[in-house]
Order: sequence, then C-alpha cells, then structure tokens
Amino acid sequence: MSITQIVAITLLAGSRMAMPSQSQEPKSSVRESVSVSGTVERADRSTRTLTLRTSSNTTEMITVPPEVKLFDELKTGDRVTVREIQSVIVSVNPGTKPSLPVDTTARATSRDPSGRSDVLQQLKAAVTVERIDRSKSLIVYKTSDNQRAMRTVVDPRLLEGLKAGDVIEITYTRERAVDLQRAR
Repeated sequence: MSITQIVAITLLAGSRMAMPSQSQEPKSSVRESVSVSGTVERADRSTRTLTLRTSSNTTEMITVPPEVKLFDELKTGDRVTVREIQSVIVSVNPGTKPSLPVDTTARATSRDPSGRSDVLQQLKAAVTVERIDRSKSLIVYKTSDNQRAMRTVVDPRLLEGLKAGDVIEITYTRERAVDLQRAR
C-alpha cells in the first residue's frame, strides 16, 4: 500500500457514526486546502511529481501543475510547503467488509467549478476503526490486509459518533497542488 493510499485512507477513515441497522447518508468533509511540509527527496521533471519526506517513515507524492514555477528550481534536500485540494466522503453501510483501496480516479470528476484543478487520484476503501483519540483528532484503523495505521484527521467532524469496531467506507479525492513555497 503506497503512502498516498495510507494518507487517503487516514483522512477518510476519520469519520462516521456508529454502525446502524440501515445505511445512512454519506458524511463528507468540505472541499479544503491542505498544507503538506517536507523535504524534497525527488522532483521528477517529466511528470512534475514531487516526492516529499514528511517524517522519518513517511513520504508523499504530489503533482505540481506547470504554472507553479518554483517546482523547476527545486532540488533534493530543499524544504517546502505544498498546498493541495482534498475532499473526503465517508459512509457506513451495514454488512460492509474491510477492503483494500481501489483506484476510482477514472470515474472521478473535479469538484472545482472553475475547472482549474484536475482530480489526480481518487481512492475508495473500507477500513475497521480500532481506536479514536478525539482530543488529538487521531484515528487508528486496520485495512483488510491487517495493516494498521494511525493518522491525524483533518476534519474532526468526521469523527463524530465513530467508535472502535465500525467499518467505514471512505472515498478520498486529491487534486493538483495549488501552491508551493520554500520553507523558511
């Protein structure tokens, strides 16, 4: 499972109400701008993909559009902050079994009415909630292949009513970077 998939599942997994006896309307976070800071490990000029080391054991790949000129100047070791657009949809469906992430990018459409951003990746997965720390907006979940992850949930509203044992279906949509700055 890639770091992007884990991050996606993390953001998405932070969500939904206790498992009901019938399906509930999906809960979604507002489309929001998310900042990611890290050290450049690689800048692939041909695909305009930036690989950032965000912690000792985490990297993230971000696609940067041609209009963001700073990308062309970056080199390994530079510290940067990237702002990108993300959205999360979470739903609880009785009988859902945990699943591996499925890439649904081809069916996705951008939520940006201006048409400025393109959907770069959309993933869907079902995960089992193991633990929640609402005070820190953290969630621990397990995927269908028994991989455990602990993640910060960007939108704490997605944790409302969630409890250990819930199986949540999540859809994570990531769009192009909209800003790139050197870290100071």
